[in-house]
Amino acid sequence: MTRIQDITQALEYWAPLNYQESYDNAGLIIGNPEQEVKGVLIALDSTEDVVEEAINVGANVIIAHHPIVFSGLKKINGSNYVERTVIKAIKNDVAIYACHTNLDAIIDGVNAKISDLLGLENRSILKLFHGEDEVGSGMVGDLPKAISEMDFLHLVKKRFSADTLRYTRLLNKPVQKVAVCGGSGSFLLEDAIKSEADVFITSDFKYHQFFDAENKIVVIDIGHYEAEICSQELIYDYLSKKFTTFALRFSKVNTNPINYL
Repeated sequence: MTRIQDITQALEYWAPLNYQESYDNAGLIIGNPEQEVKGVLIALDSTEDVVEEAINVGANVIIAHHPIVFSGLKKINGSNYVERTVIKAIKNDVAIYACHTNLDAIIDGVNAKISDLLGLENRSILKLFHGEDEVGSGMVGDLPKAISEMDFLHLVKKRFSADTLRYTRLLNKPVQKVAVCGGSGSFLLEDAIKSEADVFITSDFKYHQFFDAENKIVVIDIGHYEAEICSQELIYDYLSKKFTTFALRFSKVNTNPINYL
């Protein structure tokens, strides 16, 4: 019998909880660690629709990249989507686990998966955590051969199935060294510039933050969902090698809250 704690221990061996950011809430958010695992649904976000999907496919564990609960809940009366998701999961005995910034931080985590999609070689962590050799924020690597900026933009749009890209002024030079950060990565812009990367791929840049590129690097904002949906496959690949006693499924719910016209 595989218990929830067997899965959480495996995940936390891979992506230790102490690697998460101070604001984060990775780990087992809802559920009894001793409960038997009947099926696992892997999602980017835990929402009401995802919980309903888990119920319908017979999964009693949801493993998501983003935590459904970030800060403390003072009341749980269904007044917002977070509370409604928590209520629905508890009522239906569905556990929810989040593997978030701790999965971003490891050398073979989210940023490695992004780098895989781009075919980057000679990779290294963009900003190492103090005292760690292979743990930190972002990643930087090289394309097998340099390509033009516009060709690279088209490559990024295709590989990440992005409906749109937001990017800074092109610098009219080849792209070979690429910095990446899954999710919100504006805090790494200076590090990307210092790494001498030609481009920096991330998401959630604000208008004025684009100016900070100062024609030293091309910033490409691909969207938060687009930058991290690959975490589903990352988690699936890891767990499928560790466990064979229950079904692993990808969520089919598109949880992206942003639409494009």
